[in-house]
Amino acid sequence: MSTKTLRNFIGGRFEDGIRTFDKLNPANGELIARVHEAGRDQVDAAVAAARRALPAWAAMSVKQRTDYLYALADGIERRFDDFLEAEIGDTGKPVGWARQIDIPRGAANFRAFAEIARTLDMESYMTDTPDGRQALNYAYRKPLGVVGVISPWNLPLLLFTWKVAPALAFGNTVVAKPSEVTPSTATLLAEVAMEVGLPEGVFNLVHGFGPNSAGEFITTHEDIDGVTFTGESATGAAIMKAVAPGVKPVSFELGGKNAALVFEDADFDQAVAGVANSVFANCGQVCLCTERVYVQRPIFDRFVQAVKREAEKLVLGRPMDPATTMGPLVSHEHREKVLSYMRLAVEEGATVVTGGGVPQFGDERDNGAYIQPTIWTGLPETARCIKEEVFGPVCHIAPFDTEEEAIALANDTKYGLAAAVWTTNLVRGHRVAQAMQVGLAWVNCWFLRDLRTPFGGSGLSGIGREGGRHSLHFYTEPTNVCVKL
Repeated sequence: MSTKTLRNFIGGRFEDGIRTFDKLNPANGELIARVHEAGRDQVDAAVAAARRALPAWAAMSVKQRTDYLYALADGIERRFDDFLEAEIGDTGKPVGWARQIDIPRGAANFRAFAEIARTLDMESYMTDTPDGRQALNYAYRKPLGVVGVISPWNLPLLLFTWKVAPALAFGNTVVAKPSEVTPSTATLLAEVAMEVGLPEGVFNLVHGFGPNSAGEFITTHEDIDGVTFTGESATGAAIMKAVAPGVKPVSFELGGKNAALVFEDADFDQAVAGVANSVFANCGQVCLCTERVYVQRPIFDRFVQAVKREAEKLVLGRPMDPATTMGPLVSHEHREKVLSYMRLAVEEGATVVTGGGVPQFGDERDNGAYIQPTIWTGLPETARCIKEEVFGPVCHIAPFDTEEEAIALANDTKYGLAAAVWTTNLVRGHRVAQAMQVGLAWVNCWFLRDLRTPFGGSGLSGIGREGGRHSLHFYTEPTNVCVKL
């Protein structure tokens, strides 16, 4: 694979940055790209370009504007193989996952929000007035303005377009920064924007880091009207401080320490497969992944051994090999973080059921960021490895006796993103799912979503909801118009 050069995209043109940084392939450590970091002046130029483009973009008819979104979706599909190569090179994820999920969803996000924008209705009320006449009240929604988009590295194209698509659909212009760890697919999207003739300045892309780099320059910029961010809770807190002087809106989807509850009446094989998938999918690097598994005591020992077998069947291989079912972590830096929790778990008293270290291959993969899928038991609920998000292919499995105990265990966290309930008792499934203090609760499934539904969390897991009409609450500002008739 040749080394690529990734530049910033400002006002419809690609520009060099103030310096470059290296992007390495997490599967083998090879250099795959040199990325141009944007300085403060370039972020200023990107914001100014977005501000200039805003009036005309916002004034377009919904059909005209969303036609561009459909064109962007078509452009992603037209260059599917390029996006696939870039996604795998950045993340190391298996080709099957990226081919079936990341790239199709990247295109689908544009189509979904284009359709939502075209079919929005208007909130309206007819009321009587004190003098016996009537008044019509209706809510008119206007774009928020210039939106700062900061996206994460775990699902880089999917979550990047999950924010860019509604921002553009509802008439905003964008200054976006992908994670410095995964800059490639965002740069390809900028190329597609040029190819489809997206008006200059509507979509701007700047590369860089957080503090004293593009991320900070966006969040502290006085001409940014709001910031949407997906990533770590601590970074979300820092962004809140940055935007506080301007009292600007934020939309955050942050971390999670998600629980799965497996009742003894669950379809055993279905629950084993579902929990294993929710723990180890994308090497555990999904905000929705399960890290805490609670299993009703009569099936506990059998369940632990069954999930152990699933973990040990995973094929840690080269990302482009169709037989590979788990790739590396996204970087050596992140692997060291996950390994530190693996060491901590042992110190805290965990029994390591399987995994707990770094695999050895005897080939170029030993230069990658691979790690073993890992299962723990025996930790107290006060342990840091129970309370803190690891964001790797790890889980702790613990027994419970009663439904009330299971609910209390699952809700004993500062996070509130997702939970999964496994039971064949439909009444219990509804009851327990509704008792979960999370933004998203599954019953007998995981990672299954309709893009029109609300997505987000509470507590350390975020602020606000994304998806469907719910995205309106961040990306638009409502004005009530009252007309006396």
